[in-house]
Amino acid sequence: MSRAPISEARVGVVVIGRNEGERLKACLRSIPPGSDVVYVDSGSSDGSVAFAEGMGFQTVALDTSKGFTAARARNAGLERLTTSKLDFVQMVDGDCELDLGWIDAALAAFVDEPDLAVVFGRRRERFPDRSIYNRLCDEEWDVPVGDARSCGGDALFRLAPLLKAGGYNGDIIAGEEPDLCLRLRQAGWRIRRIGVEMTRHDAAMTHFSQYWRRSKRSGHAFAELHQRHSAEPRWRAQVSSITLWGGVLPGLIVLLALAALLRPAFGWGASLLLLVYPLQVARIGWRKYRSGEPFGFAFASAFFLMLGKLPQLSGVLLYRRTRAAAKAPTIIEYKGSGGA
Repeated sequence: MSRAPISEARVGVVVIGRNEGERLKACLRSIPPGSDVVYVDSGSSDGSVAFAEGMGFQTVALDTSKGFTAARARNAGLERLTTSKLDFVQMVDGDCELDLGWIDAALAAFVDEPDLAVVFGRRRERFPDRSIYNRLCDEEWDVPVGDARSCGGDALFRLAPLLKAGGYNGDIIAGEEPDLCLRLRQAGWRIRRIGVEMTRHDAAMTHFSQYWRRSKRSGHAFAELHQRHSAEPRWRAQVSSITLWGGVLPGLIVLLALAALLRPAFGWGASLLLLVYPLQVARIGWRKYRSGEPFGFAFASAFFLMLGKLPQLSGVLLYRRTRAAAKAPTIIEYKGSGGA
């Protein structure tokens, strides 16, 4: 991009969704007037496409016979937008609302920083007190301000490097943003989180089963990212942690408990290993409390962090089984019909 004044920069918006209903309506209404907007729909049956078209936005309906992913949807939106002469593109999920001043604040962050490719801000949960799971999501979104390794689904991209990187990898069902951001960083670009409100997200996560599926999806993402980018130590560490806490230690506990039926002394070994989990929860919870989180939430967050290793392991195993069978993965939804 030329270093024209930011006020002259042209920004497009890609919104993706699948049966988001009222959340999508709120999202589309939050987009600044006059923006070049494309709504990409992944097989909705709730009138989402008709609503977007009624607002005058371009729409793209993905061919569901090929399966669909958030990455495919974003790429389809990019393809439609590249017919316009744009400098930046804002990606936003259909269950999020853009903050009124976000795009101007994000554009300002690009001033005099030609190597900055991605800017993102604070994504918040709209209803963090509705469930512990929503509140956990809100904590997850609050990453440190400054240079970052990757962004989430909502972010403002400099269009030229995004296109040069080939956009998103459409085969990835989860974790497509870290994959893209790694490729951007390898090409010499930077990603930054700024201390500005960006979007309000509605996880709508009120049941344990939803938390389980979302955690399973994250395990699948870590496994795939590790497979694709084995040199990256953070994904190797994530998969190793999931395997240890979600598989190896529980397996040893079960084996020792069964052995105790023949020789009771093995029961002590099972008990000692079982104690490792509450000790780990206490260690993580105390660290979170010391960093400023409320006492109760600090330890609840630590508990669910450890509990989540079990569904994450199921996601890791699912990825490995699917890959071994040379099958195309299918999306893992936690809202029933959509959600990110």
